Amino acid sequence: MGNTLSRPVLITGGGRRIGLALAHHFLAQQQPVIVSYRTRYPAIDRLEQAGAVCIQADFSHDDGIYTFAEAVKSRCSGLRAVLHNASGWQAESPTTPLSHVLNAMMQIHVHAPYLLNHELEDLLRGHGHAGSDIIHFTDYVVERGSDKHIAYAASKAALDNMTRSFARKLAPEVKVNAIAPALVLFNEGDDADYRQKALNKSLMKIAGGEKEIINLVEYILTSDYVTGRSYAVDGGRPLV
Repeated sequence: MGNTLSRPVLITGGGRRIGLALAHHFLAQQQPVIVSYRTRYPAIDRLEQAGAVCIQADFSHDDGIYTFAEAVKSRCSGLRAVLHNASGWQAESPTTPLSHVLNAMMQIHVHAPYLLNHELEDLLRGHGHAGSDIIHFTDYVVERGSDKHIAYAASKAALDNMTRSFARKLAPEVKVNAIAPALVLFNEGDDADYRQKALNKSLMKIAGGEKEIINLVEYILTSDYVTGRSYAVDGGRPLV
């Protein structure tokens, strides 16, 4: 394709849920978008029809991460932002070796953003003071921990820490922040009892919805000042 895109927003894991909502939000603003996806859902077809560049990527091994980075470099000469949204949700289980669970969670939540931030650094730099952004999507369990998803929580905590390290490394050209959501969207298969129990875990008693994340992302991108911070989107859940 050549260098055809003018400073797109890159969203990893953009084929579902929050990543998908963000992709459509930026496309509606005529902002070029590159999306990574692992499995091709019908939503990917719709994103391509709307103008997004969608690149299949397998972040479960480092070679897949490097291959994706090269594909991004071949399609643009600069990036407006990198939103690290790709995620896994794997619990400890008697049927799965613990080392496999830990390696899988660290691979997607730590290796992928760590390597991509380094590989794409030159595309983010050179656009002036606070000219580009990196946003890591973490989780409210970074502060609370999780007895059923220990590896998941640990990997998200590592990603949270990398936010501050990359903010130090890349300032003042690139701002690096994190968003730590709790319940934002339900899954289609969640029944009424589960939904009510989940809602009761927060002070605000609602699912925040994709708009809460979109509004926060817009604030971060338009700021010339905030960097190295983590923003909780959890409805007051830690206070219950």
